[in-house]
Amino acid sequence: MNLPSRGALARVLLCIASATSLTGPSGPAFAAAPLQGGQAPGYYRVMVGDIEVTALSDGTIDFPMDELLTGERPEAIRSAFRKAFQPLPAETSMNQFLVNTGSRLVLVDTGAGDAFGPTLGRMLASLRAAGYAPEQVDDIVITHMHADHTGGLARDGERVFPNAVLHIARADLGFWMNPANQARAPEGVRASFAVAQKALGPYIAAGRLAPFDGATQIVPGVRALPTPGHTPGHTCYAIESRGQMLLAWGDVVHASPVQFADPSVRIAWDSHDRAAEHEREKVFADAAARGFLVAGSHLPFPAMGHVARTADGKGYAFVPVTYSVNRKPAPPAPTSK
Repeated sequence: MNLPSRGALARVLLCIASATSLTGPSGPAFAAAPLQGGQAPGYYRVMVGDIEVTALSDGTIDFPMDELLTGERPEAIRSAFRKAFQPLPAETSMNQFLVNTGSRLVLVDTGAGDAFGPTLGRMLASLRAAGYAPEQVDDIVITHMHADHTGGLARDGERVFPNAVLHIARADLGFWMNPANQARAPEGVRASFAVAQKALGPYIAAGRLAPFDGATQIVPGVRALPTPGHTPGHTCYAIESRGQMLLAWGDVVHASPVQFADPSVRIAWDSHDRAAEHEREKVFADAAARGFLVAGSHLPFPAMGHVARTADGKGYAFVPVTYSVNRKPAPPAPTSK
């Protein structure tokens, strides 16, 4: 057996030492990779029959839900958020929904625009990332006229969606465009009057505002369903095709860790909180019985799923959609008996 010379052995040991210093215990490190921060633009698609619905994220904002929710003790609210592994203030999603019927492109709400600071106002980036331009939107339907739903309509006095017709329930228009209501509104709600009036102005001037009353078909495949309470004209929109349905329900829910289990819990922003509670219970019961998809403005993004009754029959649970790359329509919902 021929042993290496001392010089050769030293060179081998030097190579090993050099390699170890370069690679460390986990392999080679070629550069220090900086943390990137941020997220991908938020969009997610589902099929409802032949209609494509794309959830769009406007971003998130922190809300002190233990101070804003009523009808339950603050400690019980804090406990519910702890059990959901969510700190308080609660990071809350702001979502919109783009409905492509094949003949019309309909946007449900427009996000906050610049009304709430830098963590919101990202809907246009999500829209473009999803493959659309604001000029392509044919119709905008507003669930209600709070600032986080109307703030994205206009920028610098111009329509962000120059070709769109704006559809809003007349009951909400009558309330939010009335200066007398603005003067006596609680401080936390008053800002929505100014934002909505400023955002609607360019559409009114262009003759692009189309008020409606009660249950109304906006375009084939999109129906308005009145659910007053959160605001006087709060409206859900049913997207329907080939026996399938998705209900874009606006602000039926603000705090999912609390309000599904107990629909009687209300929020300070409700115009008529008992009416909002009543509509929430009705919508939950209908969604659980019929099995259709729901999409919420403040459910965790992508904010689509189903409502199920809890085993004890006393409350409800939210069952989010399963991620899919196939965009297949959901199976037919069970028929209520």
